[in-house]
Amino acid sequence: MRALVVEALAPDYAGCAVREVAVPKPGPGQVLVRVRAASVNFPDLLMTRGEYQFKPPTPFTPGLDLSGEVAALGEGVTSFAIGDAVVGGARLGAFAEYAVVSTDALKPKPERLSFAQAAAYGAAYLTAYVALVRRARIEPGDWVLVHGAAGGVGLAAVDLAKALGARVIAASASDDKLAAIQGLYAPDAIVNVTGGFRDQVKAITGGRGADIIYDPVGGDVFDESVRCIAFDGRLLVIGFTSGRIPTVSVNMPLIKGFSVMGVRAGEYGRQFPEKGRENAQAVWKMADEGVITPHVHAELPLERWREAFELLAERKVVGKAIIRPDP
Repeated sequence: MRALVVEALAPDYAGCAVREVAVPKPGPGQVLVRVRAASVNFPDLLMTRGEYQFKPPTPFTPGLDLSGEVAALGEGVTSFAIGDAVVGGARLGAFAEYAVVSTDALKPKPERLSFAQAAAYGAAYLTAYVALVRRARIEPGDWVLVHGAAGGVGLAAVDLAKALGARVIAASASDDKLAAIQGLYAPDAIVNVTGGFRDQVKAITGGRGADIIYDPVGGDVFDESVRCIAFDGRLLVIGFTSGRIPTVSVNMPLIKGFSVMGVRAGEYGRQFPEKGRENAQAVWKMADEGVITPHVHAELPLERWREAFELLAERKVVGKAIIRPDP
């Protein structure tokens, strides 16, 4: 089978190539999935350079989220049958024609979603759910400021926060992206962060500031977010796509009474397995019922993996870039 293989950790994806490799065999409690779609996430990009918290030894095939059809069953598997349409994944393996996945990490594909949409919701919406529900304890009517709102995890947060009854401010540095977000999910307000956003957020919220700030960007965006968060607010640290890890003087949370909360959805599930299963089930149920709707920006064949990676790295996506390994 064809697979994208990281043979060496290097900048500019220099250690990556599509190779012919053996089709893996499922072990006990596993299934072999014929991959129909796999979404690109920032951890996938970081792992090609050895810059993510999880550092698998080379060679490895990246790819967190996938959807496809069960092609073979490992010993003892009775919860799935050959031909079942499924969605799920793991830390590795999705950017290939076939992938072995534990049954614990698979669910039936929501019928409402295409294979591409199904591959797009997993990590992004799970991150948004853990951030907004588990960490920030979102309530209907909360003002939620979502930075990087056009990206995969940002757009998922916009969609999910709206579904949970919050008032959403979508933030981006691109008017075109903000217009696209407005058309897709109708946030309560949009803000172009170019040149600053503190005063705009204060005005939108009646001077109070945002109750919840969802920040996958870091850097200057985090610094200014500290200045427009409400008293008793929750500032969610999702990632640092700006490239700079910011700091905050602890007198600011003291004076303004807000909390800075780190979010690692996968680690949350590993630390609290029962809650992790509840999180995955809640997100799957919302997708299955049409409460949330992931947006696919582009679908590209495996041979164009670099283009898919660069769409994300250069922040050209609204939603998710999808790789289609099947010929």
